[in-house]
Amino acid sequence: MEVIRFEEINYLYAWLLLPVFFVLFWVMLLRRSRNMKQLGTPDLINALMPEKSNFKLWLKFILLSGAYLFLIVGLANPQIGSKLEEVERKGVDLVIALDVSNSMLAEDIKPNRLERAKRAIAQLIDKLEGDRIGIVVFAGKAYMQLPITSDYSAAKLFLSTIDTDIVPTQGTSIGQAIELSLTAFQQNNHEKAIVIITDGEDHDDNPVAAAENALEQEVKVYTIGIGLPEGAPIPEYRSGQQMGYKKDISGKTVITKLDEQTLQKVAAAGEGIYVRANNTSAGLNQVFDEISKMERQKYETKVFSSYEDRFQYFIGLALFLLVIELLTFERKSKFAGKIKLFENRKI
Repeated sequence: MEVIRFEEINYLYAWLLLPVFFVLFWVMLLRRSRNMKQLGTPDLINALMPEKSNFKLWLKFILLSGAYLFLIVGLANPQIGSKLEEVERKGVDLVIALDVSNSMLAEDIKPNRLERAKRAIAQLIDKLEGDRIGIVVFAGKAYMQLPITSDYSAAKLFLSTIDTDIVPTQGTSIGQAIELSLTAFQQNNHEKAIVIITDGEDHDDNPVAAAENALEQEVKVYTIGIGLPEGAPIPEYRSGQQMGYKKDISGKTVITKLDEQTLQKVAAAGEGIYVRANNTSAGLNQVFDEISKMERQKYETKVFSSYEDRFQYFIGLALFLLVIELLTFERKSKFAGKIKLFENRKI
């Protein structure tokens, strides 16, 4: 069995520029066509420029686009793991429960609460050494996004897919998030911890009782309040465009505020700590420092221990296409010009 991963997966986002390149190329063709029409009739243009070839223009664009695609894949460095080994590691089991309710789109924490939390979690994953991590997302209901794993590449991949549309039911159910997080842990002697990242506006349950239940199962609960006490409006989007801010029944703009009191109570009940995130710090470093003090237990896991780089093949293909593009001229070849399959001949 082989597994493929990308060492630098963020480079793949550069593929999003391809539609932009296509639009720019199409605009260039339209301008070129308009300028040609101003010079004269199509027959006159063909007579003056018999070697002009639109096909060659498209061919050069396709070659450049292909080279760009392969170059990006090469920069991301695809790796193939083919050797599965059982290794021994030391660490704690950690579940991060991330609030994805619409209030997390508020921009009192830049660029917004949710995006700042995701960046902080990605940085935390980079710091993990032997610890196992799981991800739960919650709003009105909680869902398991990623079971406990030591595969940090998979954790970052699943993290990148999280947005406010991932949970259909709105609200903020911290208690349910804690209860679901508890089911992610395996029955072992490992130190366990749950980190709740939310603005704290709990609507539906008793998160303090859930934290007390977690502690009874020897799982500590930490909370990070993301947002500012003075609050901010909640942007509303349609087709990716901001249409304004959420309003209540009376037409007033809804202001979502950080509920520190609830989060402090939850952390106290779970014998963890509460940290408030701000625009300079997301709070996860302080929580991780506390978790690092926990005793790390040994465990065995199967990992792909030997990964072989494959970037050179894609860089080679990109260079090959670039060379072909340089050797492809816009005008028709003389050989092609001699071939006249449909020329009328007198017999």
